[in-house]
Amino acid sequence: MMGYDMSGPTPRFLQIFFEVFETLPRQGPGNRACAAKAFAFCRDLPPSPVVIDLGCGVGGQTLHLAELTTGTIIAVDSHAPSIERLRATVAEHGLSQRVSPVVGDLSNLEQPPESFDLVWSEGALYNIGIESALGVCRRLLRPGGYLAFTDAVWRKKNPPPEVKAIFEDDYPTMGRVPDLLTAIGRCGFSLIGHFTMPDETWWDDFYTPMQRRIEELRGSYADDDEALAVLDQLAQEPEMHERYSDYYAYEFFVTRRVE
Repeated sequence: MMGYDMSGPTPRFLQIFFEVFETLPRQGPGNRACAAKAFAFCRDLPPSPVVIDLGCGVGGQTLHLAELTTGTIIAVDSHAPSIERLRATVAEHGLSQRVSPVVGDLSNLEQPPESFDLVWSEGALYNIGIESALGVCRRLLRPGGYLAFTDAVWRKKNPPPEVKAIFEDDYPTMGRVPDLLTAIGRCGFSLIGHFTMPDETWWDDFYTPMQRRIEELRGSYADDDEALAVLDQLAQEPEMHERYSDYYAYEFFVTRRVE
């Protein structure tokens, strides 16, 4: 998600926003292939690792993690309806013994320090500032534990003003890959590997179902100008990506806590 000032949105905007995003398989770019590629970098995990998924949303990547490991997973998100939806999904998949969805704030987590072998986070760490988030993750990890996360990065300098504007409110400090690598080292992690996520990770489980959902809601709100205006605003995100995706990307980083 990008380009939305969530610090002071109207109640109607939030209503429509969540009507769109809560129904999607994912709330940001990603897919199982990228999760598997990143997980493969974590070669020294115990046979059944203890994992925490930060900013899990409705849990698209949480389910991937449950397939990739026999360990236990705590899935954390601040939006309670997303957690309720994930709890239902976990029960449907028979995963309730291994996956525990909980409501929590990334900046004030209740989990004890050094209690996880793997911290996983797709597209969420930037919400509290990347270096602050890396500090949170380091405290959660046992010595030698792994952190795997994705973050939006600029691919080119001097993006057009309309491209820069879509990130201004949501992620004004967004950097390039070298900036993230510097932050990783400064915050007590060693880099294991990183890769740019392919463009289909934006579309298959995110923008394509998002566009379908927006069109469904246009029908439901055909006589509601305020709702239609919000839907028009939300529709700008995939449209902008179609035009300017060469200026930015999501990068997957796999790191390890320095003991």
